[in-house]
Amino acid sequence: MEAGLGFEVAKGNEAMVDFDDDGRVKRTEGVAARTTLTGVTVGVDVSAGEKVWRTFQALGNMAFAFTYSNVLIEIEDTLESNPPENQVMKKASNIGVSITTVFYMLCGVLGYAAFGNDAPGNFLTGFGFYEPFWLVDVGNICVAIHLIGAYQVFTQPVFQVVENWWHGRWSRRHLLTMEHVVSIPLLGDHPFSFFRLVWRALYVILTTVIAMIFPFFNDFVGLIGAISYWPLTVYFPIEMFVARAKIRRFSAGWTWLKVLSFGCLVVALLGTCGSLQGLIHSVKGYKPFKSA
Repeated sequence: MEAGLGFEVAKGNEAMVDFDDDGRVKRTEGVAARTTLTGVTVGVDVSAGEKVWRTFQALGNMAFAFTYSNVLIEIEDTLESNPPENQVMKKASNIGVSITTVFYMLCGVLGYAAFGNDAPGNFLTGFGFYEPFWLVDVGNICVAIHLIGAYQVFTQPVFQVVENWWHGRWSRRHLLTMEHVVSIPLLGDHPFSFFRLVWRALYVILTTVIAMIFPFFNDFVGLIGAISYWPLTVYFPIEMFVARAKIRRFSAGWTWLKVLSFGCLVVALLGTCGSLQGLIHSVKGYKPFKSA
């Protein structure tokens, strides 16, 4: 009962994937990718406790993937007042979350269909092979382009806080805080500061070195996502909405918002516990500057 489902798998010579008579996804080379309805099998792939911890860690990863509240206001500040910023951001958020969901679902569904229960957390480095080289290189280039832009956006609040503190501590006429105007051909005039150049360069170098020393990708992503998810994405927005809309305490709307907030808090706590357990487990075989 061949279903005719084809996926190109970046392993060796790009084997094709389809379904066999038992409903399992297989590669046409003959190597079956074992899949199950509930994911990895307890007693075969993992223990019961490890599956629970992995499930909690996955919650943290998903929380991280959909959290963008720390840059929402920064982006909204760049919009013009006509049409209203809140209407534009609401539309942009709906479109952005929808595209993100489709993209992540494609990666998760197609990745699991191709590799089954052995699907790694990082498709580019988790297989232990790097062929075909051109495909892996293209993937890494795309990731680099994405992260260069995303890094600039997500670190702007950090840069702004430190630079405001520095300017408040030192006079604007000080050598380290003085702004210079630099003319760049075809790009016009741009402000330049020695402090901004040195501080931002050191920050990028420091965070890069730390990431190289502790390469626990999934665990760190889950931990960061779980810690920042509830307070920034759920609690503060809900409390601000309740205060602005003047929703009465213990009304139906107020109650459901509190239930939503509590439910997301539970998810964040479970994600934090799962990610911490994953970090502890990864540290056992940890080697600095080695991919985990």
